Amino acid sequence: MSLAIFDLDHTLLAGDSDHAWGEFLASRGWVDPDAHRRANDRYFAQYQAGQLDIREYLAFALAPLAGRERAELDALHREFMAARILPMITASARALVERHRARGDRLLIVTSTNRFVTAPIAREFGIEHLLATDPEERDGRYTGRVAGTPCYREGKVERLREWLAVHRETLEGSWGYSDSHNDLPLLQLVAHPVAVDPDEILRREAERRGWPIISLR
Repeated sequence: MSLAIFDLDHTLLAGDSDHAWGEFLASRGWVDPDAHRRANDRYFAQYQAGQLDIREYLAFALAPLAGRERAELDALHREFMAARILPMITASARALVERHRARGDRLLIVTSTNRFVTAPIAREFGIEHLLATDPEERDGRYTGRVAGTPCYREGKVERLREWLAVHRETLEGSWGYSDSHNDLPLLQLVAHPVAVDPDEILRREAERRGWPIISLR
């Protein structure tokens, strides 16, 4: 049994759940639509360019969750899943996950998007193990701050190493799937890195290293 590690946005999903959540909040009037969309698009462009200040972005992304009743947030997320996320899940993405499951591999999603947004998506794929950026909670409500290390770039590696130690797992024979050059620190650790519909930087690196390049679209 090997470990199969999946990035989420633009890898298992044909889109970005974090950016889509911001768009969804704007469409529902939870945030100022114009200002939020402008900031959301700006941060997304910075992420694509590898220039994102993750702490600054998370202060923006988690603010709309702060102080809300959990039941209210969960109800909104169910709408979000139906309207925005399920259309992003391709048959090819589901098939890839199922191939690893059928082999007996242990499945793990590692994503920079926060756990509130991504935990229901992991459940949709039937994947038990999820490493994501954790929003801080106090008295049953989110504070708008981050708990622990953001699961981004080198932070993914740090969080993964901690998870491996806790679960007594190794990267021997492991697989790693991602679309983004931001995940190069993680892809370089696994035994079988795979570029999925990669950005140009990751495509060039994958070609240079002889990594497989696949599409789930």
